[in-house]
Amino acid sequence: MIFQIKSYLKFIWNSKNEHAVHSPFVFDLVTKCFYDKRSKPEYSILKKYRKSLFENTETIEVTDFGAGSKVFKSNIREVSKIAKTAGISSKRAKLLFRIVNYFEPNAILEIGTSLGLATSALAVRNTKATIVTLEGCQNTIAIATKQCQLQNLNNIEFVNTEFSSYLKNHQLSTVNYQLIYFDGNHSKKATLDYFELLLPTITNESIWIFDDIHWSTAMEEAWKTIKAHPKVTVTIDTFQWGIVFFRIEQEKEHFVIRV
Repeated sequence: MIFQIKSYLKFIWNSKNEHAVHSPFVFDLVTKCFYDKRSKPEYSILKKYRKSLFENTETIEVTDFGAGSKVFKSNIREVSKIAKTAGISSKRAKLLFRIVNYFEPNAILEIGTSLGLATSALAVRNTKATIVTLEGCQNTIAIATKQCQLQNLNNIEFVNTEFSSYLKNHQLSTVNYQLIYFDGNHSKKATLDYFELLLPTITNESIWIFDDIHWSTAMEEAWKTIKAHPKVTVTIDTFQWGIVFFRIEQEKEHFVIRV
């Protein structure tokens, strides 16, 4: 907790808003997407999805292949508490929806479904897009699958798998994921492994979003390594997320943006 407070204070000190952004690409993204305060009809679907989980008092056993939880001491957890403490916030779900709405990706990969709060934000507008979401825990992905079906989000392929195994055993060079959301294992090694395994899928339009880049010292180290990679051109640190672009026409530049 102390580490994250220090990281956040450092972030606030270094962060800027749109007035300090001189890249037209990033300026448009910040002003037209990040700072878009207009209400969207899809927000009501995301709210309904969240409310349903918050009211779910069912208890399940969670299989955790990642870096573990800083909140839960047991793998037996109430669904409502998972949603409230481990799921994407309402604010971030809306931002994720706006990013998808802004770039309109045709193919999306999510690494770490959990209860599907972020999954619903990825899918609610993109009815014609192909969305693949990976989750190692059978019980949480079962709830996410049911919840998305109840909201008529039918363009999602739910895959119960160990992430590295899935990524190593698929012909990723033949897949063109325009957007990848990394939220499955908050460890340095796993994050960098997924990064390297998925590099064959990148195009000039690829958008990668890494969750919890300031979760630990190791995750901050992973983020620094990703920023320095020669194929990475533009990155945006929003504290919660690290957003990565591979646009060859852009000069290599790193932004720290308050959202």
